[in-house]
Amino acid sequence: MGYQRENGDVGIRNHLLIIPTVICSNQVSNRIAQLLPGAIAIPHQHGCSQIGADKDRTFDVLAGTGTNPNVGAVLIISLGCEVVDPQALADTIRVTGKPVEWFDIQSAGGSIKAIEHGARLARELQAKLQQQVKVPIPLSRLKVGVKCGGSDATSGLASNPALGAAADALVREGGTIVIGETTEIIGAEHVLAERCAEPAIEERLYSIVDRFEREVERMGADMRGGNPSPGNIAGGLSTIEEKSLGCISKCGTSPILGVIEYAQQLPEGGLYFMDSPGNDIECVSGMAASGAHIVCFTTGRGTPTGAAVIPVIKITGNGRTFQLMEDNMDVDVSHMLDGSLGLDAAGERVWQEIIEVADGKLTKAEILGHQEFSINRIGPSL
Repeated sequence: MGYQRENGDVGIRNHLLIIPTVICSNQVSNRIAQLLPGAIAIPHQHGCSQIGADKDRTFDVLAGTGTNPNVGAVLIISLGCEVVDPQALADTIRVTGKPVEWFDIQSAGGSIKAIEHGARLARELQAKLQQQVKVPIPLSRLKVGVKCGGSDATSGLASNPALGAAADALVREGGTIVIGETTEIIGAEHVLAERCAEPAIEERLYSIVDRFEREVERMGADMRGGNPSPGNIAGGLSTIEEKSLGCISKCGTSPILGVIEYAQQLPEGGLYFMDSPGNDIECVSGMAASGAHIVCFTTGRGTPTGAAVIPVIKITGNGRTFQLMEDNMDVDVSHMLDGSLGLDAAGERVWQEIIEVADGKLTKAEILGHQEFSINRIGPSL
């Protein structure tokens, strides 16, 4: 059960989203969200002193988050002098048919007046959301991101393969899977390349890896010490190749139908790769901006993070982590390691959790109020 949008999209949540166009409007946005239970603000550090592709990326991620089908209405709050155009942002989101309002703090007369004005607008938008009713939605419309973070040796042996089996189940239903983390396919990119549906997609996959490696070289940096991270190494992962081989198993075995840019809108049906960083919040935020309904997030060492407008399902193959961080973990597949839980059964466990969350069940991250949001940057600030 979910929400039918005017443009044909379907959502599994019905959020009122408050978007600050610039860091200067974060506080006003946060205060308005605090006044309206259920509203979500997405504070960020950007929106000014940006140019070119970097400015475009901020706009695209904000617009993509606003157009995400889990969002039912949007309030945009501008300062009044930033590089992100609030009118253009509102127009881009309004194309979906959802109600959108915007104003700027300078014209409102400062923070206090802006909070009062914004709260009134937000209450009107929230009243419209409350009139919407749930309708049946086929599983084929679901778009699910697959992500791993805080990985250890159990990730590649248990939780990632279990998620891969669930990913295959969704693709068989006609749904969509997106995997990202360009940094974490290095050393295993040839394995994914063999699964690309056509040569042009294979070439594109290799090109984004090459682009990332050249950027690291330009900075005079070395990935070692950053990936695998100290926590990965302490958890038993020795090299980026070992980590990458485990990482790619979470997207299942379907052919890769395309390689998309960060926050680019996802097509419907099949498996896609999104060029994105391994950083948890930046990657998940990019998936949300691309139109994903849910992200399934595997972790061995454990992490509490969630996302602003999409549920994040936490899956672990580490029994100790599930016990120590039960507040944060949704699915335990650790018994794969002692042989008492087979791959098919573990995949079915993850698959059923996806269905239940799509149907309205709250994830642990949602219950705890995790609404992390971050934009991956390209260029320097001016």
